[in-house]
Amino acid sequence: MNNPVIDWFGKSFAELHPMLQDLHRNGGELTGTVNLEFGSGISGVIGRKLAAKLGLPSNAGNHDFKVLITHKNGSLYWYRQFDLKHKMVSVFTPHGNYPTGYWSETTGKLSLILGVKIFEGGWHWVQRKIKFMGISMPLWLFPSSHAYKQIKNEMYEFSVTLKILIIGKLLSYSGKLLPHATLV
Repeated sequence: MNNPVIDWFGKSFAELHPMLQDLHRNGGELTGTVNLEFGSGISGVIGRKLAAKLGLPSNAGNHDFKVLITHKNGSLYWYRQFDLKHKMVSVFTPHGNYPTGYWSETTGKLSLILGVKIFEGGWHWVQRKIKFMGISMPLWLFPSSHAYKQIKNEMYEFSVTLKILIIGKLLSYSGKLLPHATLV
């Protein structure tokens, strides 16, 4: 059976840290604590509303977190859960191949078109476009995202930040995770 991540990266898959290779070759569950932050003032208000729409908690601070990563039907699935109750599901569909191809991350009615850069064995997303209900939207109308995953000290370190050009950071969450289980 084909693996969408290995197929998309091709020979560059070997540039990812071996722990990221294993996770995306076999799937798995990662657990730990994440720190959720919101911007201040109006950006914080917007960030909390956005968090509710995405399935994130609305209160800042540390939260228990787990993510199940698997692949099926040619796509990559991330099932995120905060505090055993707030759930966020994303489907990542590959288009083309690395380095010029991209992934579309769909969460609800919103799709992010994301390129990838490999840096020091880490996977760094590069936002290219946003689609709402399948229609391309101007990037300045929506939050921009900065996200990555990498391995540091044998832990999965990740960060996601959403911000709007003029008002700044809406929200961010980041943490260091450990493997919980491996899927077969």
